[in-house]
Amino acid sequence: MAEAMKYGQQEFEVTLPSELIVAELEPNAVELPQRTAAEHIRYALDHPIDSKPLKELVHPGETVCLIISDVTRRWQSPETYIPVLIEELESAGIRDEDILILSATGTHRRQTPEEHAGLVTKAVYDRIRVEDHVCTDEDNLTLVGTTSYGTPVWLDKRALACDHIVLTGGVVYHFMAGFGGGRKSILPGIAGRDTIMKNHNLALNPGLGNGSNPEVRSANMNEHNPVHADMMEACAMAHPTFLVNVVVNDAQEIIAAFAGNWNTAHRAATELVDKMYGVPAEKKTPLVIASAGGYPKDLNFYQTIKTLCNALEIVEDNGTIILVTKSDEGFGSEDTRRQIADYPTMLEREKDLRTNFSIGAFIGYLFAESAEKYHMIAVTDMAQEEFGYAKIHAVKTLDAALALSRELNGGRDLPATLMPHGANTLPKLH
Repeated sequence: MAEAMKYGQQEFEVTLPSELIVAELEPNAVELPQRTAAEHIRYALDHPIDSKPLKELVHPGETVCLIISDVTRRWQSPETYIPVLIEELESAGIRDEDILILSATGTHRRQTPEEHAGLVTKAVYDRIRVEDHVCTDEDNLTLVGTTSYGTPVWLDKRALACDHIVLTGGVVYHFMAGFGGGRKSILPGIAGRDTIMKNHNLALNPGLGNGSNPEVRSANMNEHNPVHADMMEACAMAHPTFLVNVVVNDAQEIIAAFAGNWNTAHRAATELVDKMYGVPAEKKTPLVIASAGGYPKDLNFYQTIKTLCNALEIVEDNGTIILVTKSDEGFGSEDTRRQIADYPTMLEREKDLRTNFSIGAFIGYLFAESAEKYHMIAVTDMAQEEFGYAKIHAVKTLDAALALSRELNGGRDLPATLMPHGANTLPKLH
């Protein structure tokens, strides 16, 4: 019996004949040391990768900038690792007044004092300066160079003014950069808006009308992914001293931490993520049924991009993708809605995207582009008319989606791959 597909707080049974279910992809079971979150951090600090321990790299009288993610990445639990890092710096003789905690907001909004305290703990917030990066604040930006991709690298001068930059964050699959964490603390984290826009535009092939670059995708962190490679060049210009990155499980609990060299310690974290969520698959199938994983993973359509990107890895050309995503909160991004609903052609979408690039707009573009190449059916609470011009079919139940799939495919049921945890299972073809 196939696992049910979660949908908000409900679930749908998969009513396909068992002989048509080619594969059901689940995350891999990985044995990891049992430690508390704080113990994972301390272990990583005591066993740095390709680096001396942090307390041997910093010296009394020197200044340190700790870069943390913002509230949109709260799942990383920075309130767990920041106090441990502060203790480590203190043990090396670094004074509170010589530490700056800079939140890598990228293009996101400023945060409230309450949010800052929540990210670092009230005890740390009361002692140590916590500030937001603001990508449009040109007075606080310095040009440190230009990448080989032509991206001018404007970075927050407050970080650059410190003797040491320490990167922190969490590592998950990322549909543009390959993986989150690592170099993303610098670009987009503390970069100027122009730098971020130029970098993100590398997700599109050169020349209007040429669409998205297929190398810009989850788990691809090689030189052929220009978004990642550009980020690496920008990060190298900031000369980070050290990195601490965490990996979390489905319940958003820290299950591992990696510390040391900003490049190789990050790579070690990505290898664990791949081991957990990169799932072997035998072959592509003409139908893929993928659930975002139910509440809260399917609160909005924006979040469902992870599920779509994973499903695209295993669906045959011109196949059918059924996305199970309740999306109580609608699109979750006005830019995503605009790209999906408002433009009659892909060319018009692409023109808008190149001019007004944002992650939300790119997500909308990818949905619309995929719906041009595949039959895309969304099992969702959203109404059909909300999807405007995009070729996305909206239905209310999985049975209705399967009936529509039959209709679109000459009256027959198709061999299918099931992805009940679609947001974090990435199919890897043998």
